Amino acid sequence: MGNLTNPTYVSAVLNRFGFTFQKKYGQNFLIDDNILSKIIENADIRSGDVVLEIGPGIGTMTEELSKAASKVIAVEIDTHLIPILEDTLFNHNNVTIINNDILKTDIESIAEEYNEGKPIKVVANLPYYITTPIIMELLEKKLPIESITVMVQKEVASRMMTGPGSKEYGALSLAVAYYTTPEIVCDVPANCFMPKPNVDSAVIKLVTNTECPVKVENEELLFDCIRASFNQRRKTLANGLKNYPKLGLSKEQVTEAIVKANFRQDIRGEVLTLEEFAKLSNCIYEIKNS
Repeated sequence: MGNLTNPTYVSAVLNRFGFTFQKKYGQNFLIDDNILSKIIENADIRSGDVVLEIGPGIGTMTEELSKAASKVIAVEIDTHLIPILEDTLFNHNNVTIINNDILKTDIESIAEEYNEGKPIKVVANLPYYITTPIIMELLEKKLPIESITVMVQKEVASRMMTGPGSKEYGALSLAVAYYTTPEIVCDVPANCFMPKPNVDSAVIKLVTNTECPVKVENEELLFDCIRASFNQRRKTLANGLKNYPKLGLSKEQVTEAIVKANFRQDIRGEVLTLEEFAKLSNCIYEIKNS
């Protein structure tokens, strides 16, 4: 088998199968050995681990993961890549390829079938167009996942790590802070991919928290408050909460909650920390249940 990080060899493989890149899937294949090694090393893959890889492409990272892990489950949405993966990974008996959309894949069943229900590790080169929905799906469903090590657009990695007051700060930042401990592994220039994207990327590792960093009466309510606050960024927190139908709060209840939380009436949600959102949601919970 040839080197799947060698552009000439990769082009030959793609040509042999008549493969053309699909813009709708945001396909950019990693062709840099150093970055590949950093991902594998920082994902901390061990011999007993079961790894879920999202979007294996032609199997570049899959091949290296299979050398380190006990089992690799590679979920690929593009049917045209399945015969290529079956070819490039022919000698790797611990790899299972699933042709499916990751957002429609039962990850809990994968953990049950391949790892006796114990937490698995997720590794991926995520397509830019669907990064946030995938991350939110992996976090909010409380799946049996130990860690998530992913390549994302550099701007998205910054959004995951940023704090209150930043224009990048939002629901994704707070979900990452609530569910995980994040760490930027490395930056990745655009020339590390085929085809070359228009933006740079970054590898970020999210280690799932064993305990939540804040205490909330109702987790769903916490994230409803967060979404309401960022749904209309230019408006005040009060307007955001009042105009978010799912919360079902009257103007008077919104005012009461903000006073109860000791916030100014003109405060904007983008300046609140995770702890302050937790405080706010607990106040709303108390008001709604009084």
